[in-house]
Amino acid sequence: MTTRYCVPVDATSPANLLENADQTRCNSPAGESSYSLTMLQNMFASTSGNLLDRITQRWVQLTGRVVDFTAEHRWLDGPTGEPCGIGVEYFQEFARKHQLRIEPGIGLLERFSFLRSSTFDPRQVSQHVLDFYERTSDYSLDAWSEWSGLFRPFGRMLALIFSRRLQQLNVPLSPLDTSRGVSSEILRVSDPRSGRAMFTAWLRRLLGSGDVLYAGAYSTCQLPSHEGAHVKVVFPLPNGSAIVIMRPMVHEDGSFSVASHGKGFGDPGFYFTVHSRRGTHARYVRALRESIRVYATEDGVVRADHVLSLFRLTFLRLHYRMVRKQGAEARSGRS
Repeated sequence: MTTRYCVPVDATSPANLLENADQTRCNSPAGESSYSLTMLQNMFASTSGNLLDRITQRWVQLTGRVVDFTAEHRWLDGPTGEPCGIGVEYFQEFARKHQLRIEPGIGLLERFSFLRSSTFDPRQVSQHVLDFYERTSDYSLDAWSEWSGLFRPFGRMLALIFSRRLQQLNVPLSPLDTSRGVSSEILRVSDPRSGRAMFTAWLRRLLGSGDVLYAGAYSTCQLPSHEGAHVKVVFPLPNGSAIVIMRPMVHEDGSFSVASHGKGFGDPGFYFTVHSRRGTHARYVRALRESIRVYATEDGVVRADHVLSLFRLTFLRLHYRMVRKQGAEARSGRS
């Protein structure tokens, strides 16, 4: 019988992660259990940062799939965060790092007509709603939350463990969190050579605490098995991102909705991605869904109702009120 011996290698080296596991498996007295342990250790070493963040990243790697953002999974590509977190200056730092141009933006969508398809006609959407999406920076924003009592402790736990530390996704836990208002900043991130927009950054902060409510990158994408463009929002996270892909819909009253309801990978829905020395992994989270309905009141004020559910149980409702700033009408007329 030929005896095979393990050779010490660097477990964190990208080229040796799998090789190290196979070598350890050859001669370990524990056999399969030692192999599995080594694989987990190598996987755990594939990213850096806070322990809690790395645990959630391992979940994505273990339960998700390997993806290629340069080819068939390009529709999942988007900005990712550094291990230390996100924060107010994230998009400025991202643009500097990737040599992109960043400047004050106007709307979440440069043209609402980008969403046109055989199942969605933008011309049927209320002009007030359309104007908000194309001229978001002309609107002030108020927001308040309505948590389901059953899930409120869960929200507080997430804020304590993740959101406050990462300065990302600081969902209001009570109406008092937004009592002093919410700031809204639109930034256009583009390729300096071609001028092509990469995405629109929407940075929202709670004025009372200064915490980042949402730091999201907005764009549209085409899913491989679905017709028409979808709204894509990327929330950078340490070593990866949370991505929401939503299907656009128009209603008889002129209101506009987007919904992340799907059945599996490649559908609209919620995705986690992790970038590591082992490659890029993505996990589709079918149980988590959200929908946003945007509509205009009789006096022209734009409002939105945002519903998030887990296993079809609504755990959070967010309500928004968007009002045109003074002088915005004049600016719109000159543009």
